[in-house]
Amino acid sequence: MSEMGDGKRQEIFSQALKGKRIPILTLDNKWYQLLTEESRAAVSGLEEELNGLLKQQGRLNTEIKEIKRVKKKLMGEIVSLADEAVQEGDAAAEQKIDQNKRLVEECNEKLDGYQDELLDLPKRIEEVNFQLMLATMECCYGTMQENTEGIQEIAQWVAEIRIELKKRLIRKQEMEQRNRNIYSYMHDVFGAEVIELFDMRYNPEE
Repeated sequence: MSEMGDGKRQEIFSQALKGKRIPILTLDNKWYQLLTEESRAAVSGLEEELNGLLKQQGRLNTEIKEIKRVKKKLMGEIVSLADEAVQEGDAAAEQKIDQNKRLVEECNEKLDGYQDELLDLPKRIEEVNFQLMLATMECCYGTMQENTEGIQEIAQWVAEIRIELKKRLIRKQEMEQRNRNIYSYMHDVFGAEVIELFDMRYNPEE
């Protein structure tokens, strides 16, 4: 995949995502962990757009819930006032009924508008989320390619260090053996004082 052009890679990524259930990325903590600082900057536009749509969806749902609550209260008052108007011929009650009916109509108009707006949002959220996933895959691809190069360099360095380490260990063993041979010979000639005589910091025999 390393030699693929950007367009070809995008096409492959796009095909791979078809039919997959993609979680809302900005609500997924694991998604944030995938991104480096550089990657995060590269997708920040789509991230902000998606978060904006989610906030809009949340706001609309809250507004719809509140309008339905107000409408229910108004409808309850209308029923109550209707009884008063019929039984007592209360003109004020009839006026209040008319006012509530106008407010209920306003609630219905707002509900229709908000629900129409809300109807379109899931598709827009899905589209932006899809684009964000594509951009994320591109960033991750770049990160993995860069990491793979780094891994290979480190592996090469480790291999070279191992060879060098092995050479130095062999050299160390040879030097230790040489010291033991010298010490053994000199010890036979001078005895234990060979340590002071040769200014030895350790006993090769130990």
